[in-house]
Amino acid sequence: MGDRQVQQEVLEARIRELERVRDEQAAQIRELERNGTQAEAELRNMQDALGQRVSDRDRMAQELGRSQKLDSLGILAGGLAHDFNNYLLSILGNISLAKIEIEAGHPAYRLLAQSEKASLLAKGLTQQLLTFSKGGQPVTALLGLPDLVKDCTTVALSGSNVTTDYEVEEDLPPIMADKNQVGQVIQNMVTNAIQAMPGGGILTIQLASVPIDAATPIPLAPGRYVRLSMRDHGVGISPEQIDRIFDPYFTTKQQGGGLGLAVCFSIVQKHGGHIAVASTPGKGATFHVYLPAASVPPPRAEKPQGAHHRGTGRVLVMDDEELVLDVASRMLGAFGYKVETAIDGQAAIDRYREAMERDKPFDLVIMDLTVPGGIGGQEAVVRIQELDPEVYAVVSSGYSTDPVMSDYRSYGFEDVLPKPYTLDSLSRVLRDAGAA
Repeated sequence: MGDRQVQQEVLEARIRELERVRDEQAAQIRELERNGTQAEAELRNMQDALGQRVSDRDRMAQELGRSQKLDSLGILAGGLAHDFNNYLLSILGNISLAKIEIEAGHPAYRLLAQSEKASLLAKGLTQQLLTFSKGGQPVTALLGLPDLVKDCTTVALSGSNVTTDYEVEEDLPPIMADKNQVGQVIQNMVTNAIQAMPGGGILTIQLASVPIDAATPIPLAPGRYVRLSMRDHGVGISPEQIDRIFDPYFTTKQQGGGLGLAVCFSIVQKHGGHIAVASTPGKGATFHVYLPAASVPPPRAEKPQGAHHRGTGRVLVMDDEELVLDVASRMLGAFGYKVETAIDGQAAIDRYREAMERDKPFDLVIMDLTVPGGIGGQEAVVRIQELDPEVYAVVSSGYSTDPVMSDYRSYGFEDVLPKPYTLDSLSRVLRDAGAA
């Protein structure tokens, strides 16, 4: 019995040891299961964060690729638009002068008016080309957006079967913007909405001020922005196409070259803003344009000036294109001014010096910026200022993306006259110079 008792005690001890090992292993298994659940959750969080980073990277790469496409087009487009604007100035100027020579009821007057309208449309086309030019900045001024939106929308909707519904916030702040470029964005977006609703419909336009902070999921610096929203009720945009609609030459329409929305993207980007789109196929699309708000009161609407300005001063015009010199001289002559011309900056400097020596100084100098192989307006105005610190110089160029055009006062100019200009815009420059 003694041996059996010993054996039983040994067996019980072994059983207790096995039970202890079993309990320890069970505890380890439970710990592993608990750790595994936590690790699985952490892994899912890491996967989600990685997916977000990949999405952000892809979105940034898409934005970069889009900008690079616009820049490559701009190198060619800017030069073409510059030359075309010179020729367009000659066409517009001569049409304007011809209209002065005949009565409004003359049969030819209507033809001239139609040609002038077509030339102004061509001016809008060159502005689209210039928008692609690399490094150019808008020629900005204080701008109230509601009136511009209504004016541009009215023009774009003319003859269509689309009506508008406006929702405009009271006391909407103004923006600092290029009126022509922002107007182009509005017209392009309205045209896009018309094409999306071939059977007609309502275009809802909203204007509101919105705050943007670091938490807002929009790639903009914190601050207050004016948001222009346009909502159509058309066919909508498919998920496969929505990421490409701002790419140059991408279009799903049978008509049009696919430049409209790409132009909008470039213009808004150069204004420090952002453009976005949301759409559900079959239920329409909404475009949102964000532009930085200015911290000053809205500008008052200008009153019509009436008749063209008249004067008796002396004007010097410098340009490397004979066609431009010819039409500019005749336009200025129609206002009563005496005109001398110069083919480049050096010739303008010499003419100005000679006029001062004869005690017949010029009252105004209009200078082109770009003179291939010669001195352009930027250098010439500095040297003329050495002769006459009081010179009233106006910069005029068909290449509006040059930084001198957007910040002309910093380069010694008193005013800016983008090409192609009309009798009205030239009259405005002469009137302002007379008041200076």
